[in-house]
Amino acid sequence: MIEKRQMYYWPAGSERTLHIYLPPGYYDSDERYPVMYFFDGHNLFHDDEATYGKSWGLESFLDQWSKKMIVVGMECSHTGNERLAEYSPYDKRWQGHYVNAKGRETFEWIIHDIKPMIDHDYRTYGHREATGIGGSSMGGLMSIWGVICHNDVFSKAAVVSPGMFWNIGRLRNDLGVRWISPDTRIYMSWGEIESGKAAHNGNPEYDTREARSVRKFERELMAKGASTYLYFQWGGRHCEADWEKQVPVFMNYLWY
Repeated sequence: MIEKRQMYYWPAGSERTLHIYLPPGYYDSDERYPVMYFFDGHNLFHDDEATYGKSWGLESFLDQWSKKMIVVGMECSHTGNERLAEYSPYDKRWQGHYVNAKGRETFEWIIHDIKPMIDHDYRTYGHREATGIGGSSMGGLMSIWGVICHNDVFSKAAVVSPGMFWNIGRLRNDLGVRWISPDTRIYMSWGEIESGKAAHNGNPEYDTREARSVRKFERELMAKGASTYLYFQWGGRHCEADWEKQVPVFMNYLWY
């Protein structure tokens, strides 16, 4: 079951849609559930709402999964480069435009507005051990940044094809000065054809830009005590159709 709510997104002064998945039988019981928050909520559940006509099929997976949980998908702006700003913790000049990052404010919105509302209005387990964050591309960047910088709130993260190129140096700096709880679990993935073509120089599992950045960052996460799972998707593209195939992998790892 998917419920929708409008939420005021104060960093931009406009409304955002929340796509809230509730497990089967939610209204017939008094059971409480863990919660996972995802970026690009419009791409999670239904093809007819997804940006490119293909969703992650997350509702179908969750309905038949052995574990029950609540998923909150947070929709972004669909205007110009506003998504880049909302989903970036770091300012950057990008394709001739200056992106004034709102990613840190986005997390303040999630932690201080969305999460309290979800915990109040739905039957959740609100503690960090029962709270995860996830996303792809820039949503993946936000997820890894969030689990690092707000590790007191999120204990696990699905970091799918993350846009770590955005500012990997500052991300490493943020990791370096943070304490990470040893129960933190982080899934990180990349695909063979992320940049639109397969890598022909060397092994794409190790020798592409994405592979090098993810593998190096994983070593730094492990040095901080986090548990990690790296997933390389042969033939994987930067698209929802291929990310859907990863859903069982990261959900079973994070919520073991």
